Amino acid sequence: MPLSDRDRAILAFETEWTRHAGAKEEAIRAQLSLSPARYYQLLGRLIETADALEHDPMLVKRLRRIRDARARTRLERAAR
Repeated sequence: MPLSDRDRAILAFETEWTRHAGAKEEAIRAQLSLSPARYYQLLGRLIETADALEHDPMLVKRLRRIRDARARTRLERAAR
């Protein structure tokens, strides 16, 4: 299924968010009209799609690496 306008907006926001003044959560609400929790749910699902990877491979791979590193850290903490 091709990316929706909202999917492309989420990927674009994630690429550009550091340029926005203020907290990321405030910018999510203002620009995307989403709660931060919903934004992160959608982003998490989105980075698993082949369409997102094709649309912006560098961003999607970076976000996957960050997610995987955080998951490894959580597992290591739980194993202690």
